[in-house]
Amino acid sequence: MNTKLAQTEPELVKKEAPVRLSGILLHPTSFPSPYGIGDLGPGAYDFIDFLAASGQHLWQVLPLGPTGFGDSPYQGFSAFAGQPLIISPDLLIKMDLLTKEDIASCEMPQWDPRKVDYGPAIEFKTKLLKKAWAAFSHTPDKTLLEEFDLFCEEERYWLEDYTLFMACKDHHEGRCWLEWEKEILNATDKTKKLYQEKLAKEIHYYSFVQFIFQKQWIALRDYAHEKDIEIIGDIPIFVALDSADVWSNKKLFQLDTKGYPTSVAGVPPDYFSATGQLWGNPLYDWDYHKATGYKWWIDRIRRQLTLTDFLRIDHFRGFEAYWAVPADEETAINGKWVKGPCEDLFLAIEKALGENLPIFAEDLGIITPEVEHLRDSLGFPGMKVLQFGFGDLNDIDYIPHFYTNPNCICYTGTHDNDTTMGWYATQPEVIRDRIRRYGNTDGNMVSLDFIRFCMSSIAKYAIFPIQDLLLLGSEARMNTPGVAAANWAFRYVKEDLTEDRSRWLLKTTKLFGRCALSPEDYTL
Repeated sequence: MNTKLAQTEPELVKKEAPVRLSGILLHPTSFPSPYGIGDLGPGAYDFIDFLAASGQHLWQVLPLGPTGFGDSPYQGFSAFAGQPLIISPDLLIKMDLLTKEDIASCEMPQWDPRKVDYGPAIEFKTKLLKKAWAAFSHTPDKTLLEEFDLFCEEERYWLEDYTLFMACKDHHEGRCWLEWEKEILNATDKTKKLYQEKLAKEIHYYSFVQFIFQKQWIALRDYAHEKDIEIIGDIPIFVALDSADVWSNKKLFQLDTKGYPTSVAGVPPDYFSATGQLWGNPLYDWDYHKATGYKWWIDRIRRQLTLTDFLRIDHFRGFEAYWAVPADEETAINGKWVKGPCEDLFLAIEKALGENLPIFAEDLGIITPEVEHLRDSLGFPGMKVLQFGFGDLNDIDYIPHFYTNPNCICYTGTHDNDTTMGWYATQPEVIRDRIRRYGNTDGNMVSLDFIRFCMSSIAKYAIFPIQDLLLLGSEARMNTPGVAAANWAFRYVKEDLTEDRSRWLLKTTKLFGRCALSPEDYTL
């Protein structure tokens, strides 16, 4: 052996594999449950177990707030509160706040286990929550009462306005706050105090509901962490007009003297709609937000990051420029782009909460170089949706072999897309042929092929709706943008999460380096 040569040979260094994670997109309302809508009870814990057994490390949800008209999680009554409908009656029984007799006395309807019927579900769950509240009001459990008092104190900055808003809404038979009498429509601190005294019982009920939501959610989050699973939350950039946020913080929004929006949010004509999407949300008065040091936004992000580990912000491009539509328009066509706060907002949030914010940017739609620069300068991962990629094999944005930056999330589809099986069935033959050739597949289980495409990409994160793992068609679609009815209703049943599916997902995840290998994986 040449000693001189041996001494000059470079030492071989084993390179560490980059962090690559994968997971499932699934809202809690879709969990199996005997109570008409998914909740944070046994079905949620079974799902976490399934994720862990399948080698997944991420669970993405939709916004977790209380929903209003249309049941959309993107049009909630609060940007801070939790969804009462996903509180688990089974866990309330374990807390001695409900009994099986309480549930039986509410005459539970015959539910469709694969679909949420929101009207009956809201009525039924509200009856149960009222019974649990009555029990809580007489509980001898001093520890629970102390926890409640601490919760109310720590969350007062949003809870006080939210609970008063909901109590007033009940007092006005559910009408939008713009239809309330003038004294509470434009409430002073003195008026709020009067109504807090007048509606004290109702306010206590809504405080109790939020306390229980947070207690059940944090327990589930902690269980997920024990299984090495992190949760990706989601918030819409805009809030609903009929919300505690707008009612109690009118100066933050572009409203006229009567409280009505002067312009509303939407997007111009795009992939989803030829007339654009007219969301109708009030737009922010960004100058006023800046004058307050963006306090409301800082509080909002801080609150959401106590509930989840990451946070996807819907319609991220609206921070660079947003589509403003005159409030009297019937479609979004006649809007215009208006400059947003850009990096100024996020620098303020970083200053308050720390650098390297765990934020994902929903950067779909009309994306300009300015939006890309804002996203990249902040270090936020953007989104790649495979269903957008096969119309043109030269599409450098969504076809995996063109990805150059691992700091992104590759999705088969999102909650706004058809399921991959349903989408594939409606595509022209030229696109189906491209997909079959691209994946060397016959297309019979194309959603699994798409999961493999996501997993094999260089994207740091690979996420897919559970419908794609379950090979479900268009009947299981979660949302159709621009269509008001029959959305947000998808549910699966416990039997869908089979061991065969778990094994396939685990093997696929290991194959593409998105979970740890076991000793047997190294042997032939």
